[in-house]
Amino acid sequence: MADGRYVIALDQGTTSSRAMLVRHDGVIAGRMQRPFRQIYPHPGWVEHDPADILSSQLGALTELLLAHNVDTSQIDSIGITNQRETTLVWDRETGEPVHNAIVWQCRRTAPMMERLVADVRIREAIKAKTGLVPDPYFSASKIAWILDEVPGARDLAAQGRLAFGTVDSWLIWKLTYGAVHATDMTNASRTMLYDIHEQRWDPWLLELFDIPANMMPEVLPSASVFGTTANPGVVQGIPLCGVAGDQQAALFGQQCWEAGDAKSTYGTGCFLLMNTGSVACESRHGLLTTIAASSPQMKGVDYALEGSVFMAGALMQWLRDELGLLDDVAGSCAIAASVPDTGGVYVVPAFTGLGAPWWDAEARGAIYGLTRGTTRAHVIRAALEALAYQTCDLVSAMEEDAGRALRSLNVDGGASANDFLMQFQADILGLSVRRPMDAEATALGAAYLAGLTSGFWDSLDAIRELPASDEVFLPNGTAEWREGLLAGWRDAVRRTRSCG
Repeated sequence: MADGRYVIALDQGTTSSRAMLVRHDGVIAGRMQRPFRQIYPHPGWVEHDPADILSSQLGALTELLLAHNVDTSQIDSIGITNQRETTLVWDRETGEPVHNAIVWQCRRTAPMMERLVADVRIREAIKAKTGLVPDPYFSASKIAWILDEVPGARDLAAQGRLAFGTVDSWLIWKLTYGAVHATDMTNASRTMLYDIHEQRWDPWLLELFDIPANMMPEVLPSASVFGTTANPGVVQGIPLCGVAGDQQAALFGQQCWEAGDAKSTYGTGCFLLMNTGSVACESRHGLLTTIAASSPQMKGVDYALEGSVFMAGALMQWLRDELGLLDDVAGSCAIAASVPDTGGVYVVPAFTGLGAPWWDAEARGAIYGLTRGTTRAHVIRAALEALAYQTCDLVSAMEEDAGRALRSLNVDGGASANDFLMQFQADILGLSVRRPMDAEATALGAAYLAGLTSGFWDSLDAIRELPASDEVFLPNGTAEWREGLLAGWRDAVRRTRSCG
């Protein structure tokens, strides 16, 4: 591959849009980021202006190309990764949205979902088809709300004029100047309208939510050609060659391409995904079954199990902002390492309940084991350890569901920069933890998918052979030590749940 050519990764997130230049050697040669406005019309409601999403993403792309003096001849292809579940509906004729985007965090449709899944047969049918636990989090009820609440929306939908899309579909539509209405399988699998086994929009689910089938985008594999850029505001004629939701993109970017490979992203919350290969494992622990991104060389569809921790980086921000125990979150590493252990202190960060595998919405946060000798270092260390314990709970649940043990854990996200946390994570799992030096796994996943589709890289092996500068944390401690700490954690969780 000639020098001076790049794959561009567009990473459209919840609070900002980013664009990155990825070289053939896998190095991110440039990056640009633009934040955009968050809209909170009512308590529990979260929206984005679709124009803000588009302008911030195109702005980041334009600034990136100008800053690095890159022209069309140097761009091989574009890959897209995006915040998942966020829902947009627009008029095909005008290209204008009929309402603001309803963000994945928004809970406005909770009453609708509670009524719908009061019938356990409906709940189980949704889970069987989609792999998802029925919840307002996903796109289906958001689409239904827009159709029901926006004046004239139902009439326009009946005329075939309305298009639904997650953020990737919106960007594809705009980048191709309205020529392509499509999404990929990973994003489709997060709508609660897509049968992940049949790989199609499910007629029963569409009828259940009263959503016309003509609103839905075409669904393509993640490694596909999704059209070419034709928007006057961007470089013309560049193929869009890879699309994946952010967590699946990170799984792909971490090279978790075999069954049993897993990655954990430590952000505001924490997302753990395990590749389960061609088997869609049904979880007995409240985990989600979802579709993983696959390269052009992979045959068939790969699946993944997904679990989330509600409080990860947000827990450390709470210690800083509300308790005043930290001046800087980055300083938590040295403070935690200044004491040999927590002195018996456990923090259970159930501020908004406990997620998988506990699923206790009534539980609330607690700190246990405080004595007169407890210092801020003990509490800070216990908080970091809580992140690792919660990840350990998810790993145990996934191993049971998948019937296979993890070989190692790949990590990324802001909190993965904390050496203490990563070493303790390895110790408590009894597994090696691999951290790439450049933690932009999500953007790299989108770039790899695009470049594999276009031929920029000719195989997965070509990506495996790229120069790596990963850091590996090897586990210390005996099995007895590990089990003792985990027993204390589980007792703290039990007590938190009993008094929630």
